[in-house]
Amino acid sequence: MTIKVAVNGALGNMGKTVVRAVSGDPDLKLVAAIDIKGDGSELGTHVGLGELQIPVQNDLAAALKQSQPDVLVDFTTPFAVMQNIETALKLKVRPVVGTTGITEADLETIRQWSQQYGTSVLIAPNFAIGAVLMMLFAARAAQYLPHVEIIELHHDQKIDAPSGTALKTAEMIAKSRAKIGKSQVEELEKLPGARGGNLENIHIHSVRLPGLVAHQEVIFGGIGQTLTIRHDSIDRTSFMPGVLLGIKAIMQREGVIYGLENILNL
Repeated sequence: MTIKVAVNGALGNMGKTVVRAVSGDPDLKLVAAIDIKGDGSELGTHVGLGELQIPVQNDLAAALKQSQPDVLVDFTTPFAVMQNIETALKLKVRPVVGTTGITEADLETIRQWSQQYGTSVLIAPNFAIGAVLMMLFAARAAQYLPHVEIIELHHDQKIDAPSGTALKTAEMIAKSRAKIGKSQVEELEKLPGARGGNLENIHIHSVRLPGLVAHQEVIFGGIGQTLTIRHDSIDRTSFMPGVLLGIKAIMQREGVIYGLENILNL
């Protein structure tokens, strides 16, 4: 069965990459493109694929009603993603979401919507399979080296900080590691925020610079040793195998799946 796919945020860097990946997969059919900058122009001219006969629209609900896709891939912004998810679920379209900035409270709301509308959702803080492995390895290492800090580095156009990947990593580490007491060292931050954010006594540091794509290192400290687990996405194509896998997997799943690791055979 061919899966019909719509892409939201189709004119962004990630959206264009998704459009190319979906268009090149024989099991998928791209049927709609939506973007806040959509003006009805031909999608193919924006992504270098020639004539696709798909106009870029700016009204998500109207585009979904017209094209009737099975799946909506959303790479937009944290400010719009919740409304996008609800719109898709109401129309019985399965969202596959790479937009970050979704909180635990948001996840609970999405679970309620999924149950209410009887439609499944996949939300992945990171679609790079290597990044998923990095998070799993970090959670395992935390059982033996519980003292840890996270440094995440992204391009300067990323709005939210810390990244969804960093938050997900910290959550996984916190569940996995042995309980550790609060540091007895009385710290003096000469510049507020110098020690980064703090989630479950795990410090998270965010870097935003041009030239970066998506990078993260998890640094563990022990007696006389350190362990660093790092992943680098040097090109947005690194996310595409996970996106394509997510599109196909969500057709067979129910409810809300949070994290690509839940559909990988790991």
